[in-house]
Amino acid sequence: MPVRLGAALVAEFVGTFALCFVGIMAIHHAPANGGLLMVALAHGLILSTMATAAMPTSGGHFNPAVTIGFLITGKIKVNAAVAYVIVQLLASVIAALAVWVALGASPDAARAVAQGTPSFNGSASTALVAEMIASFFLVFVIWGSAADPRARNVGGFAIGLTVAADILCVGPITGASMNPARSFGPTLVASLEPSITGLWRTHWLYWVGPIVGGGIAAGVYHRALWPRDPKRGIDVDAVDVPPTQRPSQGN
Repeated sequence: MPVRLGAALVAEFVGTFALCFVGIMAIHHAPANGGLLMVALAHGLILSTMATAAMPTSGGHFNPAVTIGFLITGKIKVNAAVAYVIVQLLASVIAALAVWVALGASPDAARAVAQGTPSFNGSASTALVAEMIASFFLVFVIWGSAADPRARNVGGFAIGLTVAADILCVGPITGASMNPARSFGPTLVASLEPSITGLWRTHWLYWVGPIVGGGIAAGVYHRALWPRDPKRGIDVDAVDVPPTQRPSQGN
């Protein structure tokens, strides 16, 4: 049956909310030693399960960088892509607010939410490159394991593993956001506490890195690996985009 845009947006909201809520909470509860592994597993597990659950309805993007990758390759309608991104950002904000309330709705709770905002050590250029590479890996795997009609049905397992690996790899450098929505919600909510400042100063990096890295991955996969034949006008649809949100119904 066709999937309505409204149903797809509900799935995107729930999945993005879960990713952000679990991610922020995991960072808050992570011990000083061994915490990186806990954070990586939390993000990877929740993304694996939620992406699998949302694939039949929205495709399980949960990330503006993923949606924009489908947009620039012509795999999703403009209005659907805009709606996806807005809902992803809204879900991230609501998730950060939920963490704030769950931890006591106090300045200390706001500081806990601030812990869930990504930050980088070293130069901005190094952090930007790290976010671009990590996001490239993530989006490339999404295209190869979920969007490509030839892919084996592995659900969100490959995607969750990639996120966990990226966090283990570049988490100590940038926080391994790979997702503008995952960064936006806790940054906005934590910045409402007057004693917390400076969160927006480097926020741009967590938009530019994922969108550029993810866009390059989408372009590379679509141009080099996608089952397409320009001479015959064949360019199949992405499985990760519901048929009713696609610019065409396939060839």
